[in-house]
Amino acid sequence: MVAENPIVRDDFLYPKLRGRIVEKFQNVANFARTIGVEPNVISRKLSGKIGLTKNDIKLWSNLLEIPLEEIGIYFFTD
Repeated sequence: MVAENPIVRDDFLYPKLRGRIVEKFQNVANFARTIGVEPNVISRKLSGKIGLTKNDIKLWSNLLEIPLEEIGIYFFTD
């Protein structure tokens, strides 16, 4: 199996995505617990220190109930 390359963008800070996480899960820690990672992993992804993968985007948009037509607003705007 080939490892997925993350989308690394240090110019993306994802403020709208962070807001959606808080709206749906109250905080990053609850969201992290739901997907089985440490909160610092989510924080590092949201700050652009490590990249999001396609699988992250699929999983996160599903859990955060982000409609397909709005994915770009949350994941691909700077």
